[in-house]
Amino acid sequence: MTAFWTEPDYDDHELVEVVREPKSGLTAIIAVHSSHLGPGAGGTRFWHYAEPKNAMRDALRLSRGMSYKNAMAGLPMGGGKAVILADDKGTKTPEMLIAFADAVEALGGRYVTAEDVGISEADMARVAERTQYVSGLPVEGKDAAGGDPGPFTAMGIYHGIKAAVRHKLGKDSLDGVHVAIQGTGSVGGGVARLLAKDGARLTLADIDAARAEALARELGGKAVASDAIMSVSCDVFSPNALGAILDDEGIARLDCKIVAGGANNQLARAHHGPMLAERGILYAPDYVINAGGIISVTLEYLARTDGQACDINDVRERIATIPGRLEQIWQESDRSGVSPDQVADRMAQELIGR
Repeated sequence: MTAFWTEPDYDDHELVEVVREPKSGLTAIIAVHSSHLGPGAGGTRFWHYAEPKNAMRDALRLSRGMSYKNAMAGLPMGGGKAVILADDKGTKTPEMLIAFADAVEALGGRYVTAEDVGISEADMARVAERTQYVSGLPVEGKDAAGGDPGPFTAMGIYHGIKAAVRHKLGKDSLDGVHVAIQGTGSVGGGVARLLAKDGARLTLADIDAARAEALARELGGKAVASDAIMSVSCDVFSPNALGAILDDEGIARLDCKIVAGGANNQLARAHHGPMLAERGILYAPDYVINAGGIISVTLEYLARTDGQACDINDVRERIATIPGRLEQIWQESDRSGVSPDQVADRMAQELIGR
C-alpha cells in the first residue's frame, strides 16, 4: 500500500487524521496543512468517493488550498479541511455528525470547520452542539454575517470576474460580456444572478440539467449539457463545480479569454497554469477569487469568540479587496512572464513561511 505522505499532494501537512467511528458509520479525514498564521480553517465536504484514495487526495489538496486562501485573504487562520466519506446513497445521520464533531473537538482548536459541498447550515448547527470550533452557523438579522458562505463566495467571484474583464478585455462594464458558467448551485447560481444584473450574456450548465434550465429561463440565458460547457465560445469560462477540470484535455477544449470561477483546485496539476498562460487565457487563481466564503465564516468565528456579532458590512469590505489582490498577481505575471497561478503560489508560500 502506498503511504499518503509519499503522494504528490502531500505538502508537509502538519496533521492528517483518519477518523473511524463504526457505531455511527463515520469515516472521515481531517487535514491541517499549516497553522503558521492561526488554527487550520476550512469546510467539511460530504461526498461519495468511488475510490477512498480520492478522499485523501481531496483532503490534502483542499487543506493546502485553504492555507493559501486564508493567507492571501489576510486572515489570521491557517489551512485545514475535512472530508466525510459518504456511501453511494449519501446516507447522513445525526449520529455521524456528532461523531465527527467529537473528533473536531478532540483536536482542541487546531482545526475550525464550516460547511462545504454536501453539508448544510443545519448540519453545522448539529456539529456546534458538540464543539465550539465551528463556523458558518445560522444567524438572525439582515446586518449579521454568518450562515451559508455560498452567497459571499459568489460575491467575491463576481468582483473578480469584473476585474478580469477589465484587465484582459479593457472593459469597465459587463454589459454584453459572454460568461459560460459551470455549476448553478449556491455559488454558481449566485454568480449568474449578479452577472445578469450587469447585463452579461450567460450560458449555463449543471449536472442537474433541470436546475440549469430553470436558472437560464429566470435570467434570460441559455442552458447547455454539462459535458458541453467547457467548449462554449465565450469571453469568460467560470467553473463553479468540482475541481481538477483544467487538465490537458480540459484546457484544449476551452474557447475563452478568461477563466475565473469558484471551484477549488481547478488546475489538475502544476503545469496546467502555465499551459493556460501559453494559450493566452487569463487565469484568476481559484483560492484568491473564491475567498468570500472563508472571509465570512472566519470573521463570524472571530467575532463570536470575542462575544460579538459579525457586521455584514465588515465582510463586504473585506471581500471588496479581492480584485486588488488579483490585479497585483496579474501585474506581476505580466511583468515577469510567470503564470498567475505560480505568482500567487509564491506569494502565499511566503506568507505562510514555506
